[in-house]
Amino acid sequence: MGRTGLRRADDASAAVQLRAVDAAILVFAMPALNLTLGRRLDANYLLLQTLAAALFIVFAQLAGLYRSWRMQPLPVEIGRLVLVWVAVLSTLLGMAFAFKVSDAFSRLLLGVWAVAVPGLMGVWRLNLRQRNRINAQRGTARRTIAFAGVSPAAHRIAEHIGNATWMGATIAGAYDDRTPDRLSPGALGLLGNTRDLLRDARQGKIDEVYVTLPLHAQGRIVQIVNALADTTVSVYVVPDAFIFDMMHASWAEVGGYPVISIYSTPFFGVDGSLKRLEDLALGALILILISPLLAVIAAAIKLTSPGPVLFRQRRYGLNGQIVEVWKFRSMTVSEDGDTVVQARRGDTRVTRLGAFLRRTSLDELPQFINVLQGRMSIVGPRPHAIAHNEEYRRLIHGYMLRHKVKPGITGWAQINGWRGETDTLEKMRKRVEYDLYYMRNWSLLFDLRIIFLTAFRGFNSKNAY
Repeated sequence: MGRTGLRRADDASAAVQLRAVDAAILVFAMPALNLTLGRRLDANYLLLQTLAAALFIVFAQLAGLYRSWRMQPLPVEIGRLVLVWVAVLSTLLGMAFAFKVSDAFSRLLLGVWAVAVPGLMGVWRLNLRQRNRINAQRGTARRTIAFAGVSPAAHRIAEHIGNATWMGATIAGAYDDRTPDRLSPGALGLLGNTRDLLRDARQGKIDEVYVTLPLHAQGRIVQIVNALADTTVSVYVVPDAFIFDMMHASWAEVGGYPVISIYSTPFFGVDGSLKRLEDLALGALILILISPLLAVIAAAIKLTSPGPVLFRQRRYGLNGQIVEVWKFRSMTVSEDGDTVVQARRGDTRVTRLGAFLRRTSLDELPQFINVLQGRMSIVGPRPHAIAHNEEYRRLIHGYMLRHKVKPGITGWAQINGWRGETDTLEKMRKRVEYDLYYMRNWSLLFDLRIIFLTAFRGFNSKNAY
């Protein structure tokens, strides 16, 4: 078996190891802790352990925990692992309260178990990467990577691999039929033309080839891929960078054929059902918890200023359809016409109580009712007044793509500081950029992360007036 075959076997073995060790930790952690604490492992704990393992498998698959582990930094993988485990614990906790069996378990044991499981899984991942790094330094299990075509995409991939020492990879350089003066500048060394690439591949000097030619060079790409079929190297074709810069590009499949989706919604089929289930479950729970606060705020508004408690404004919802969004009234006016003036610092239209509600986002709480109605989602791009939509859709390319999903109470843009007044076009561009990033990278765990961070970042903003 050649070097590439060994490397592939090592990768497959490592992926199997991760799954096997995670399964072993889930199976043996609870009995080991019971034994250590001198407790008897009864049927309740066995059921809990079984449910935890089943839920972990499901959530890990949804989060892509085992996908391309070698390509992502350890903090990213650990963060994903923790989010999966939090989702498992949250589900188990909800089931325990629903079936009124929480008293059957030891708080101490469950607390230690909840910390020990992700801790042990994290230690194993650290050990695996450390072994990989050491093997790479010794020259064993090291992959040699080359690029067919010098391009910005090749430079970016090479930079990423060069910084990721745990991957155990060496960048040999690039092969290109163009003369050096026609190539994009960068740190990639030119090793020769495509004939040299085929020669080095046949001689076993290269393990992987990334084809990074522009899309219009389709014929040349086919020639190179067909020629490399006569070697043992792994070949990856990198789609032209401009495609994935087109706002919302992602992989999809139609009739068994891979296609690149440019403009589409991420909430289709199973994902759409999961998103709606998340909104219904969390929305109902949050409404129950905040109902006393809603009553207090409503009474305070009624007592401090004349007018209705709720402000209803038309916004664009899913697919650009007009929906009515609810907020606690925070101004002396209720503007919903062709021209809507954004609130600014010191705005005289904002009531004294309204200023506090807006600054802390408490004015948005009635929108959890909109979530249960199906008009909004807990997480998604913030809805703007129709007048603002009509203004910005002419100024910002791809602005209306935000409406391929339901508007949200909180979002990736908001917890990253792009909340409140957008007094410059650049501020709105940044908000749209973060909204589209959320749409491209959506997952159930990403939503939970945003909701968690909202508790610390989203309820107070210097830009909200």
